[in-house]
Amino acid sequence: MDFLKSIMIAASGLHAQSGRMRVISENIANADSTARTPGGDPYRRQVPTFRSHFDKKVEANLVEMGRVLPDKSDFRMQYEPGNPAADANGYVKMPNINSLMEVTDLQQAQRSYQANLNVITATREMVTKTLDILKA
Repeated sequence: MDFLKSIMIAASGLHAQSGRMRVISENIANADSTARTPGGDPYRRQVPTFRSHFDKKVEANLVEMGRVLPDKSDFRMQYEPGNPAADANGYVKMPNINSLMEVTDLQQAQRSYQANLNVITATREMVTKTLDILKA
C-alpha cells in the first residue's frame, strides 16, 4: 500500500474522531443544563454522524464527520418544585443525556483516535526505515 495513502486514510479518521469527541464533550458539559423558562426544553443531546467518500487524489475511501443531529429521545423529568424551570406540577425537564453512555462513547472515540495515530506513526517509521535502506 502507498505510504501517503495510509497516512491520508488515518488522518481522515483522526479528524472524524476529533469531531466526535468534541460533540460528546459538549453533551457531557450540558448534562445538567435545564431550560431558562418554566416548562421549556433543556439542552438536547447531539449525535455525530459519519460518512465515507472516495477521494480521487488519494484514490481511497476517506471518512469524515457528517451532520450533527439532535437525539429525538424523550427528556427526563425530575421533581424540583423550587427550580425556576419547573412546570406547574413542579417537574423540570432534564436533558436526554446518560453521562455514563457519553463517557463510554468518549473512551471509544479516544481509542479509535489513538489507533489512527498509531497507523500514522507506524507508516512514518516504515518510510524512515525505507529511506535508511536506500541510503545504504
